[in-house]
This record gives sequence, C-alpha cells and structure tokens, in this order.
Amino acid sequence: MTKLTNCLDTASIYCGTYAKYNNGNLYGKWLNLSDYSDYDELLTTMYELHSNEQDPEFMFQDYECPILEKLGLLSECHISKNIYEVFEQINDSGHDVEVYEACLDCLGKMEFQSLYDYVNNFYYGEFSSDEDFVQWLYEDDTFNIPNWVVIDWEATARSIMFDHFESNGHYFKS
Repeated sequence: MTKLTNCLDTASIYCGTYAKYNNGNLYGKWLNLSDYSDYDELLTTMYELHSNEQDPEFMFQDYECPILEKLGLLSECHISKNIYEVFEQINDSGHDVEVYEACLDCLGKMEFQSLYDYVNNFYYGEFSSDEDFVQWLYEDDTFNIPNWVVIDWEATARSIMFDHFESNGHYFKS
C-alpha cells in the first residue's frame, strides 16, 4: 500500500506559464512537493523559476499523484493553498492515501472534508473479494447468524454489494 508520505514524496507538478506556452515555449520544471515545507515555499520557488516574467501566470501542465486533481487541489491554472494541510490531515488519519483514492473512485470528485468524513465513518477495510468482505460482515457478529448455517457467499455478496462500494479492494458503506 502507498502511504501518504510516499505519495507526497512522489507528488510533483510541472510548472510553466501561460505566456511561455502561448509563445511556443514549454519551459518549466518538475517540482517535487516534498521538497517544500508549505505552500508559501512552493509559491516562492515558482516565482523564482519564472522570474524573467513580470507577473507570471502559472500553468500546471502535468502532475504526478492523481488525488490532487480529484480533490480539486490542482488544475491547469490553479494549485490550492490548502494542499499541504490536506496531505497532513490524510497522514494523521491513519489511513493510506490509497483508501482516499479508492473512495473517490467510488463516489467521484468531492470536497476534501466530505471525503475525510466519509472515509472515517464508512470505510470497512481492504478485502480480496466481495465474498470475503461479506463473510467478514457476517462473522463480525453484526447479523447474529449461527455458525452451523451454510451460506452461499457468492450469491449473498451479490445482494449485499447493492449497499456498498468497492475500489481496488477497499470497501465502503454506500
């Protein structure tokens, strides 16, 4: 599993400017987010990188770490001031960034606080199959089924999954 610190270590953006791009120049630089302690330090570096322009209009032409765009923290013309706070909150949550990405795969683009609350309230864990997940639900004593009952886990999983989401082995209540 990818831990947030690893995600932040590999999270990077390619920062150019619209003026250069409009003049046929793709000059910019890959900036690793982990090289900067906060947004202000990152912003200072971007201004230094494009110091040959009076008022550079930054253009983020590429990025690594898809959760940035899915959370609305990054677009072609915008990088959020809250990016480092969001990474820190995910890191402190005790969940891998992979869990947040899986939840976004299930629910679509959303605001971070809603995502954070959803993961903390409705994330069950990681399972290798729907059947394993459903079997865990039943064995978790939620349903009080006697252990002598024989259950068709595949058929039960198909029915139970109407009320749950799954992405990359991560399961959530819908």
